[in-house]
Amino acid sequence: MEIPKGKKIYFASDNHLGAPTPEASRPREKKFVTWLDTVKHDAAAIFLVGDLFDFWFEYQTVVPKGFTRTLGKLAEISDSGIPIYFFVGNHDLWMNGYFKNELNIPVYHEPKEFAFNNKTFFIGHGDGLGPHDKGYKRMKKVFTNPIFKWLFRWMHPDIGVKIAQYLSIKNKLISGDDDATFLGEDKEWLVQYSKEKLNEKHYDYFVFGHRHLPLEIQLNNNSKYINLGDWVNYFTYGVFDGEQFELKTFKP
Repeated sequence: MEIPKGKKIYFASDNHLGAPTPEASRPREKKFVTWLDTVKHDAAAIFLVGDLFDFWFEYQTVVPKGFTRTLGKLAEISDSGIPIYFFVGNHDLWMNGYFKNELNIPVYHEPKEFAFNNKTFFIGHGDGLGPHDKGYKRMKKVFTNPIFKWLFRWMHPDIGVKIAQYLSIKNKLISGDDDATFLGEDKEWLVQYSKEKLNEKHYDYFVFGHRHLPLEIQLNNNSKYINLGDWVNYFTYGVFDGEQFELKTFKP
């Protein structure tokens, strides 16, 4: 993709809308919608890099209640012709066809390569990558198992959603609460993962979420690791103007 002059690509992750309660997260949702309204004026594309929701499950004919402001704004932006790309996170990994069918937003379940103005990007949420996260990797295999999803779908949504929301906050393997501090570059497993990927192929930028920490780490002379932070504590986002990538804090 060639970015038109004066346009930019925006990145955000880890909004966790609905946590710890829908009422408590509503001010964050309104702030995020304000950000979307702000960036749409010069956005060439918008990347949402996982955990937009603290819990999401698509039943046959039902999706979770709420998030009206966010979904409406995403529909407006998508309808205007600005492409939006969504990467599932560990909290909203049960995305299926709803975003694609209703909002015309493609959904990716694995990291993906992109090229903008001859700069190569490797983009994904970041959960389950690298040498760490072993407990979560085992749990993810259960959650993504077709039998588990089939059984969960047969549970009444009023019961299933409440159970999932409780586990989402209380279970550290899911919530990631034990990972919310900087471990040092040599112990950051997404940094290690990025360095391993560089042994296979060059990328200018690795862009991830999941860690809830805004981070910029130079991997070598030509490659950089970016973690987008979150919209719970930091309200940070990434912006690429065609030449440089910056992490910024949204202050409406």
